[in-house]
Amino acid sequence: MHRRTFVSLNTRAGLALAAAGPARLIPPADPLPEQGLTFLFQGDSITDGNRGRTADPNHTLGHGYAYGVASRIGADFSERDCQFYNRGISGNTIGDLHQRWATDTLALKPDVLSILIGINDAWATLHEPARATTPAQFEIVYRQLLTESRAQQPRQLLVLGIPFAYPVGPLADNWDFWRADVAQRQAVVRRLAAEFDAVLVDYPAVLERAMARKPAPYWIWDGIHPTVFAHEWLSRAWLQAVSARLPFLSRYRTDR
Repeated sequence: MHRRTFVSLNTRAGLALAAAGPARLIPPADPLPEQGLTFLFQGDSITDGNRGRTADPNHTLGHGYAYGVASRIGADFSERDCQFYNRGISGNTIGDLHQRWATDTLALKPDVLSILIGINDAWATLHEPARATTPAQFEIVYRQLLTESRAQQPRQLLVLGIPFAYPVGPLADNWDFWRADVAQRQAVVRRLAAEFDAVLVDYPAVLERAMARKPAPYWIWDGIHPTVFAHEWLSRAWLQAVSARLPFLSRYRTDR
């Protein structure tokens, strides 16, 4: 897996979150305007997409599904003056996301906040227990992040992607573990999406339909990271799911 500097969940703040009870549900308020929206993509390497860290607009969104979503909306609806940010960081767990939430999410005040996280929490459980989270801890911290973001932006549209893994490459050797652990984190994301009235993007369902056409390695080359072909499916799935909540994106409702 791509790796950067990691931050352990076992900080004072992280432990405080782990001890806290479920956060109060903050439902969305009035509908979002359809002009000048700010879209933010958050997550790990799948979102990062090897994005550039400079102001060069050709590279700031990376080469994954975030780029695919932004390129379509920006081209098809240029008159709406939307802004797009990618703050995914390769290797991040939910604990890492917590550590940078204020600067990389809250400070940008996104109207549409898209998150795909969880696969590195499973990876750490197997390979680096000191920075791992149990599914229960994962849920506590994830809920806290969503609560903070919705409290700041009451009209914010949350978009939660379901994480995924497949028995390809190194994952095949420990597939029983991966299948069980990732399934629990998938269930967490489903619960949080319902709790926060978020858009749920079922990436595993999309990928499984694709795998009925071509074997898994064509789409997910190492069991975790999508190929360029799979990122195209993720982009389409995102647009189709979000179009149900943003009427101006209605042209994407049947894009498969």
